Amino acid sequence: MANLMKNVVLGFVGTKLDLGQNRRWKPTVSLVQHPHFKVDRLELLYDSDFHRLARQLQTEIQALSPGTEVLLRNLDLTNPWDFQEVYGKLFDFARGYGFDDDRERYHVHLTTGSHVAQICWFLLTESRHVPARLIQTGPPGAEGDAPRLDLIDLDLSHYNALQQRFDQLAREYSDQLRGGIETRNPAYNALIDRIELVAGNSDEPILLMGETGTGKTELAERIYNLKLDRRRVKGRLVHVNCATLNGPHALAALFGQRRSFTGQAGTERSGLLREADGGVLFLDEVDHLGLNEQAMLLHAIETGRFYPLGADHEVTARFQLIAGAGRDLNARVALGQFRPDLLARLGMWRFTLPPLRDRREDIEANLIHELARSERKLGAQVGFNADARDRFLRFAADPATLWPGNFRDFGGMIRRLCTLAPRGRITRVMVEDEIARLQADWRAARPDDDFRLIAGVMGARAAEMDPFDMVQLAAVIRACREAPSLSAAGRALFAASRAKKTSQNDADRLRKYLGRFDLDWDALAARPEAAPPV
Repeated sequence: MANLMKNVVLGFVGTKLDLGQNRRWKPTVSLVQHPHFKVDRLELLYDSDFHRLARQLQTEIQALSPGTEVLLRNLDLTNPWDFQEVYGKLFDFARGYGFDDDRERYHVHLTTGSHVAQICWFLLTESRHVPARLIQTGPPGAEGDAPRLDLIDLDLSHYNALQQRFDQLAREYSDQLRGGIETRNPAYNALIDRIELVAGNSDEPILLMGETGTGKTELAERIYNLKLDRRRVKGRLVHVNCATLNGPHALAALFGQRRSFTGQAGTERSGLLREADGGVLFLDEVDHLGLNEQAMLLHAIETGRFYPLGADHEVTARFQLIAGAGRDLNARVALGQFRPDLLARLGMWRFTLPPLRDRREDIEANLIHELARSERKLGAQVGFNADARDRFLRFAADPATLWPGNFRDFGGMIRRLCTLAPRGRITRVMVEDEIARLQADWRAARPDDDFRLIAGVMGARAAEMDPFDMVQLAAVIRACREAPSLSAAGRALFAASRAKKTSQNDADRLRKYLGRFDLDWDALAARPEAAPPV
């Protein structure tokens, strides 16, 4: 059956090459000069202005290959370099052609036609709108040789080596985002692979969420370097810590300022957005931006334009945006502290970095990474004694070690150990001392949630309470706020003891308890939790 299939070639008349400027070679005519490639039908697309050339080619081909049927198809193009017009007309041609894959094998001749036409042919064959292979022809290499003819098959399954190169490159980009660390946590690796796809194929904003110390800043820098390698940006990375943009100077720092706004020499500023033009703007701690700055930022992201302070005309800056946030932006929207439209714009690609306590498989790999980084800074080789390394890893991977500062705590611990290591060796005693130091810092920094809760209700009187009463009262306040009524709160609090009593008046019992602290249900249930007085 395959031997009975006809070879059909589609192509443009070459308005320059087919004129015969090269006396030894005309690309369209050369299609029928290959003994191992029989052309049963050749369909030539031509513009009306070149009808005579098309007829001339038809005559030459039929003289050289009487068995080849040559069909001329008129396809007038107003502008052969207009991509939209060329693609649209070739697409319509393909839809109306009526391909018969069972009886005919189709080929597209790429050598003739404008570069735009060649691109459109490629797109149409790759998408299978034209079910064909591609042909390229060339002049003979030497006198007496046949003209060159190359078949291009777009089925990449035939190019395993090429596919492996693509896969290897993708792995290298993902490894670049991991900072060269051989991470094993499946969720984190899947997250990085997804970020690699987004950063390499999209210019939309990227929002990095996560607790402090989870690596948002380093990841933003790696995303920028990946975009630079993929030629998606040419400019620099501008890193802005939004937590430092407070007061009247925040707008000027971000959007720039004209001297006329203040009238003072030296006050003109280009602004950080202008500095990021053509590159990447990393807005770290974006949740600290004020509402005015958020409104102007949204306009700048969507239009690429904004007004510097004191300016009468907008300026332009085209940049790609990465934003970092350590606090829940949805909660801040609910409190009226973050614009929902800005969150929607930032959150198209939203990635939450997991804390270190959820990535315990990666602790040893990160230990190797931090050791290498410390050695580079110190200019000396440092290593753990075997028992010291084992103690550190057991502590770091213990579920009771919560790493509240994440990689800031982790990296700081390693750098201190490396700096203090005598003769470049970290001992078990050093590790034990560092563990004790970290645990003491964590205990001191741990917020007293019970005190905060009670201080929000009782104010300064909370400081006069015994610790025993504080724990008990905090539990009562939480139960009251979660219950719809005083009776429901009483039933939840006294569920065990009420079964032993003949009289079960939970509401009265709870009311009397609150009265000991001069509190009542109505005021308690209505008041939101507040921070303790400073």
